[in-house]
Amino acid sequence: MTTTEPAAAAREIAAEAAGAYQEALGERLIGAYLLGSLSYGGYSAAASDIDLALVLTDAGDRSAIERTTEALQERSPLHRKLSVFWASLPALREGRDDGRFPALDRLQLADDGRVLVGEDVRAEVARPAAAELLLESAGFAVAVLATDEVTAEFRAPKRLLVDKVWFTKAVLFPVRFLYSGTTSTGRAANNDEAIEWYLAQPDAPAASLVRLAREVRAGHPLEPAEVEPELAAGLVPLYHHYIEAEVRRLRDTGAPEDLVDAFTDWAKRLD
Repeated sequence: MTTTEPAAAAREIAAEAAGAYQEALGERLIGAYLLGSLSYGGYSAAASDIDLALVLTDAGDRSAIERTTEALQERSPLHRKLSVFWASLPALREGRDDGRFPALDRLQLADDGRVLVGEDVRAEVARPAAAELLLESAGFAVAVLATDEVTAEFRAPKRLLVDKVWFTKAVLFPVRFLYSGTTSTGRAANNDEAIEWYLAQPDAPAASLVRLAREVRAGHPLEPAEVEPELAAGLVPLYHHYIEAEVRRLRDTGAPEDLVDAFTDWAKRLD
């Protein structure tokens, strides 16, 4: 199980960062909020980022945010896990992103954000529709996971055998996407919920690989001799299962045909 000590250290980094952004942005900063696993539970020292949300009076000049982020990330290896999302309050009220604030993270802010400094304006954040979340996750999958480089890595793993963060993300991304697309909780899914749901499905592909990813995320060592056969047996079937389900959902919601085509092409290249 994940201990509370790593989470406490990460929260200290988040609080430190919130103070730094408050100093850098002054009255432009309405509030800074803790997001992700540090806000809803399940933080993993091995795999989790330190997610922070900034709500601003206006999107304006992003240079102060970028400079502050770079300076913070240089302070320690733990500081380098800092991931910052930001947008103006007018845009968030309208369900828009005028900075760096994807729909899923806006949903997390509305559901689970915790105020670190400033005002609590979470009730004013528009909740993204299910169709927007589906298109966003599908676009992310195509842009990040369906590249030729990643597809080749899935067939002949190298980095997956030694990089805990990449291993857990590669295995658990499709699990979370499947959970979000299949269930109707109306809130952002977390890894623990998604894994529990997936392993309860009858005949779920790659169940032992998903269990191993859960253990590695909780601190189990990443041993190539243990991981390699699990990846060989389960990773491609897991992604085929996800792609088939995603294609059905995209067609049912009338998604652009080129996005559907990208998934069908991805399935062919996985074989």
